[in-house]
Amino acid sequence: MLNGFKDFILRGNVISMAIGLAVGAAFTAVVTGFSTAFITPLIGLATGSVGDFSTAEFAVQGAIFPYGKFLAAAIAFIITAAVLYFCVVVPMTKVQNRFTKEEEVDIKAALRDCPRCFSAIPAVASRCAHCTSEVEPDPEAVSLAKLPVQR
Repeated sequence: MLNGFKDFILRGNVISMAIGLAVGAAFTAVVTGFSTAFITPLIGLATGSVGDFSTAEFAVQGAIFPYGKFLAAAIAFIITAAVLYFCVVVPMTKVQNRFTKEEEVDIKAALRDCPRCFSAIPAVASRCAHCTSEVEPDPEAVSLAKLPVQR
């Protein structure tokens, strides 16, 4: 039973996940510190507060609501999400798009009906295989298949 647990812990994906969580927690602490030290006081100055609104609160029948802490946490979340999006998601999407290959078009996969016998024929066909009548190939399918235009 302990061998199975040891194998589970030593798998690469579990260790990678643990490292990702540790780095994510450290990153969140850095962004929260930046938000608390710089962004929150700047917003407080812009809104007319005394520099820092993270201590702002209001009371209703003796219950204290510290809405400033929520605003500081929301600002830290928005900054974290923006940094992750612009520094991780956008560059990774560009890298993935650069290395993905264009799918080849299967010229026989696109089917249409023959106007004479109503059998399914390839969209690029110029003659029906069932009734042998001449048909006009679908111009869009011909261009996707990169075939010469037949006249």
